[in-house]
Amino acid sequence: MKRIFDPVHHFIELSTAEAQLLDLPVMQRLRRLRQLGLAYLAFPSAEHSRFSHSLGALAMGSRAFDELLRSGREFFGTAADAAYQRRLVRAALLLHDVGHGPFSHACESVLGVAHEQRTSALLALPEVTDGIAALEVNPADVLGLIVGDPRSRYPALRELVSGPNLDADRMDYLLRDAYFTGVATGRYDADQLSASLRVLERDGKLVVGIDRRGVVALESFVMARYMMFASVYFHHTTRMFEHVLHDVLRELWPDPRALDPIGEFLRWDDFRVLNSLDDNQSEAARALRNRVRVWALAAEFNAERDLRAFEAGHAELVERFGAENVWADSQAQLLHRLPFGLGGEATVWVDGPAGIVDAREVSDVIAKLSGKAYWRKLFVRRPLRRALG
Repeated sequence: MKRIFDPVHHFIELSTAEAQLLDLPVMQRLRRLRQLGLAYLAFPSAEHSRFSHSLGALAMGSRAFDELLRSGREFFGTAADAAYQRRLVRAALLLHDVGHGPFSHACESVLGVAHEQRTSALLALPEVTDGIAALEVNPADVLGLIVGDPRSRYPALRELVSGPNLDADRMDYLLRDAYFTGVATGRYDADQLSASLRVLERDGKLVVGIDRRGVVALESFVMARYMMFASVYFHHTTRMFEHVLHDVLRELWPDPRALDPIGEFLRWDDFRVLNSLDDNQSEAARALRNRVRVWALAAEFNAERDLRAFEAGHAELVERFGAENVWADSQAQLLHRLPFGLGGEATVWVDGPAGIVDAREVSDVIAKLSGKAYWRKLFVRRPLRRALG
């Protein structure tokens, strides 16, 4: 047994086999991938890694699984079946981020390959296969939970690992990101939320929902997601430098397919990208290396239901300064971080006196934050910003 201290969850215990899996190079590489990408340029303490997040997701997922088992023993089969499923959830959460590249989503948009697609190849590496085998779980079951395969034999566990709402991944990164950025409104009542989790049977399918006594905790969770999106994930400084990073990565990887071989992909991390800037004298490289703000925020449109004001503002800036000097940020790749009910996401089901109901029916807060909304920012090149007054 190995114990690791974590500032968010305190002591996290690992079995000997889990600790050995953690020591593999593919896992140690996660120490060199920041959880929040370039957010440290706006929040100086946001230096935490995907390695610590993976441990946190394992801790959060273990708490959630234990509560689901306690309150719904009948859904987990024999004691041996339940023990297997617990090992499976922990393995999947420990490995769920191994497919990430440098600066995560910014990298994916340049390379054109989602991190989930890399996961299959990584889990097939002999050393990873052996590590999973030592946990006495099936690698195919692990992969199914990580990528959210609808054919998984464990639909409730799939939601716990990669679901749209009540997944341990999200439960940890909200707490962790709030802690390291110092954004107090990003915290939620994790103890009450995890204690309220239930396996529910709806339309013949097993889903993860909550007991009616957990609605207030769920509201705090939804509000935390909203606040972190508004305050951190869509912060204008972070978004501006991510735009610059795209240019840097395109210069660095003129042929994105060169990183398709998994061995070459694994050689890249945040540190290698940043070190490569020393020999690059392009505007984008110099801006990222020295935190030079080449773009300035001109206007923000947060949680808008109507795009007409944004479109009018965009057209006006293009007319005044030219399309090459204006950048419109739509933040499309981060919509999964918004509260549920957006972009066709499933809702959270609540087990109440009248049966299983949509959370939006029992919470005014959740109902108000649900539905389609647009987050947009307009930037102009900094020398032109003074012309806006």
